[in-house]
Amino acid sequence: MILLTASTFSFSQETSEEFESTLKNLIIEAPSTYAEIDGYLRAYRKDTSLMKLVVEESKKFNYWESQIYALNQMGRVYRDISQYPKALELFQDALKLSIETENLEFRVYSLNMISVVYRRTDAIKSALDYSQEALELAETIPFENRSTGLKRSINVSLNSIGNIYQLLEQYDLAIEKFNESMKLENELNNKLGLAINHQNVGECYEAQEKLDLALESFQKSLAFNTEINSEKGKIICNYSIAHVYVHLNKMEEALKLLNSSLKRAKNLGDQEIIATVYINLGWAYLNVGDYNLAESNLNEGLKIATEYNFPSEIAEANKFLSELWMKKDDFKRAMNFYKESKKYEEQVTNNLNLRYVNDMIVRYEAEKQSDQLKSLEEEVKNQAITLRKNKTMLLITFIGLALVAGILYILYRQYQLSSEKKLLTLEQTMLRSQMNPHFLFNSLNSIKLYIINNEKKNAVHYLNKFSKLVRKILEASSQREIPLAEELETVELYMNIENIRFSNEIIFKINVEDDIDVHNVKIPSLILQPFLENALWHGLSSKEGEKNITLDVMKGVEGFINIAITDDGVGRDAAEKIKERKVLKRKSVGIDITKERLANFSKDYQNSFHVEIIDIYDNENKASGTKIMLHIPTI
Repeated sequence: MILLTASTFSFSQETSEEFESTLKNLIIEAPSTYAEIDGYLRAYRKDTSLMKLVVEESKKFNYWESQIYALNQMGRVYRDISQYPKALELFQDALKLSIETENLEFRVYSLNMISVVYRRTDAIKSALDYSQEALELAETIPFENRSTGLKRSINVSLNSIGNIYQLLEQYDLAIEKFNESMKLENELNNKLGLAINHQNVGECYEAQEKLDLALESFQKSLAFNTEINSEKGKIICNYSIAHVYVHLNKMEEALKLLNSSLKRAKNLGDQEIIATVYINLGWAYLNVGDYNLAESNLNEGLKIATEYNFPSEIAEANKFLSELWMKKDDFKRAMNFYKESKKYEEQVTNNLNLRYVNDMIVRYEAEKQSDQLKSLEEEVKNQAITLRKNKTMLLITFIGLALVAGILYILYRQYQLSSEKKLLTLEQTMLRSQMNPHFLFNSLNSIKLYIINNEKKNAVHYLNKFSKLVRKILEASSQREIPLAEELETVELYMNIENIRFSNEIIFKINVEDDIDVHNVKIPSLILQPFLENALWHGLSSKEGEKNITLDVMKGVEGFINIAITDDGVGRDAAEKIKERKVLKRKSVGIDITKERLANFSKDYQNSFHVEIIDIYDNENKASGTKIMLHIPTI
């Protein structure tokens, strides 16, 4: 007490006497948990100048916990205004100090904060690593011994993992994690946590086009944010609700909310939110036909997103600007913006998928190599003990040879790994030029989930199927025509891979008439996959319950074989209505290209190909599926 009284506190003139008194009392009492320190400093935690004073004064008394608290709070302030490098530096300083002082609660808190920064900058692998480390570390403490701060950190970890699933478009898994987090937040009566989780659930429902559920979740989040008076939370909820209103064509309500949100976002200073609101405003004005306001808002959003390097927002702004210039009949400018949008979409895709999967594979191989090295070291130790006991030259020679062989083996394996990695990079470059990028994105996402969930057998199983499919596609793409047997094997592999995305709900059957030799029938390579893809994503994706696709090969009239692809989906009319509701209307060009290839193929035969599209109806005259009938010439 005498030492504390004699100490000279270097507060600025603007610092209130109330804060000075609070800080003195904090250092005297020296609580060690987050909740206790937050009870003293919560009112001042968003003021970086005051938090710096906390760090400086706490250092004088070796009071580490308040230093860690203040470093984390400063990091949160910089993170919320999109100054991510500065925020990351502060969080890492807090983490280092918490490790040195062996404070598990603050260590978990700092790990979660670092994960959030990495997630917001699309460094998904690092974000997942830090969240999982935080969760595993927190769960080492028995439930009855966990502090309130540690319980909240567990919820933050669950929420972060849910956010990562959301980025990977695995929305059902994300909702599951968010609901798990909400259950725990309810027990803690943490309204901020409940607000955040309801917001995230709403975003997942919106992505699934469940607009009523999305609107309900956003409104729940807004109610919690209003109750705790979180300005940032209220802004995010309002522009999310406006986004749903645009989908529902409630343009007046959407524009009112977005314009109000823009003013409040500018006062808040979070550049990512400001850019997002500008882009949504531009999109809304584009929908009502006010092209001047649409262009100015989209350009402003694009400027901010470019300045602060927000790839997803850059891609979205360019996408809407491309639509704008299409409506203005300036196709050259529309194409330029479209190319920019695709460039940034590819950048985000690479960050979230290919690079992540490669890193996981390389890391898995490195861990295997490390285990081998540890095993070898253990073997050498055991042999050294035997050598000292026996003291024979024979064992010395044997161990020497074993060490040399082990080193040569390690060097050989390293060379193999390096060669395999180079080959993988080349294969990915070739694959991107041959395969549909959406299918590649979805397949890698599904395989990656098995790796994340440590389902090694499933991961290896589907990686083998995927690699075999890629090999067959690459081989077939270099040939003008192939045996029907090879084409059927390729599409069966394709359907197995796609079925992962549909939770194995697809029942796919291939039926071939007995008198047809599929090894002797020649057809153009890779012609069936576009029709199957169309059946999956337009006919079956919107259907609930069991989904069936049948591929029948049969003899037609003389000189033809017939291939029928039948699905029990929603039918063409319903599929078209669902497509019209979507914001991004992607036109399928695969079937048109296939028709052109079939036309070119049939020039060498007496007969011409023919494609029939047949709508299927049930006894009540309701659409119950679609049949595609291909008549392919053989003479």
